[in-house]
Amino acid sequence: MKIIQLQNVAIMFFYFVLVVPGNSQLFAQDQILIKKTVNSNQQTPTDSMKRTDSEWKRILSKEEYHILRNKGTERAFTGEFDGHFEEGLYICAGCGNKLFDSETKYKSGCGWPAFYNALPKSVNEKEDNNYGMERIEITCSKCDGHLGHVFNDGPDPTGLRYCINSVSMDFKPNEKK
Repeated sequence: MKIIQLQNVAIMFFYFVLVVPGNSQLFAQDQILIKKTVNSNQQTPTDSMKRTDSEWKRILSKEEYHILRNKGTERAFTGEFDGHFEEGLYICAGCGNKLFDSETKYKSGCGWPAFYNALPKSVNEKEDNNYGMERIEITCSKCDGHLGHVFNDGPDPTGLRYCINSVSMDFKPNEKK
């Protein structure tokens, strides 16, 4: 009986000393590789990006995960891009999909970055009746990450206000010529 117990202890020892550290290194390398390719926009906007929940948790910050995957909302007037008006493109923080051109951004006063138009085929619209409100949710067409909502109270030429969480986006400035 003691021999079997010693064999089990030896097996567990070798498992935790040899196998687990090797797998954690692979995990770290996998995370680095995913981080490098996630925001490269190598897929076309119509290509769907499927990841498991654990992959999203590894790739995204806690705040990004809360908003993009759990449909959270950042507090009004706290986002990095609310008062940001540089020339460039706003891209999905989850997958790098191009979402909005800075030319369509405007100061709406709502507390979140606002755009009057999205880039073609960059977002999907879904009915959202949560919290007793009738709204249209906007998600990234590539990774299905929650971006925000669209309302019919925006300026011309579209009359739309895409109200977007800053955390759900990154910004790529136009290259200087």
